[in-house]
Amino acid sequence: MLSKDQELVLQFKTAANKDAAYTILVKKYQEKLYWHIRRMVVEHEDANDVLQNTFIKVWKGLENFRDDSQLYTWLYRIATNESLSFLDQRKRKSAIQFDEIARDFGNKIKADSHFDANQLEWKLQLAIQQLPEKQRLVFNLRYFDEMPYEEMSKVLDTSAGALKASYHHAAKKIEEFIINS
Repeated sequence: MLSKDQELVLQFKTAANKDAAYTILVKKYQEKLYWHIRRMVVEHEDANDVLQNTFIKVWKGLENFRDDSQLYTWLYRIATNESLSFLDQRKRKSAIQFDEIARDFGNKIKADSHFDANQLEWKLQLAIQQLPEKQRLVFNLRYFDEMPYEEMSKVLDTSAGALKASYHHAAKKIEEFIINS
């Protein structure tokens, strides 16, 4: 029996159902992918741009999608790659180190009108922005998206063991940041 995602992919590959299947796919995954991207790029406008680029790539590539992995794993991989490409472009354009971008994101979080330094949620977001790029990505996928390490390894093309170690180090750094702030 086919899963709902497999049915969607088959419908997409049928010319008469392509638009309808794509619309269903976007509605099903848009919010999850938006928040995955937003945690990486921080700003709403940037997240929307990256999400749009992600869905453009999905439209272009879904015809050739193979069932080697689950559809959501494939979508997360595209969204992750688009986010990392966006951040790389920003780094190159600004000619500053990623740590400075992370500090800038932290300052933007602090400048948010809803920011309350005493709220744990804000401390968590500031702590996450202090992490190195890979640890931040692994932490977000595991903590917020609750993605299993096996799926994450397919998205990031890294062993589950290395991902567990990255998550552990990230969690320790976040804990220290929250305790010390």
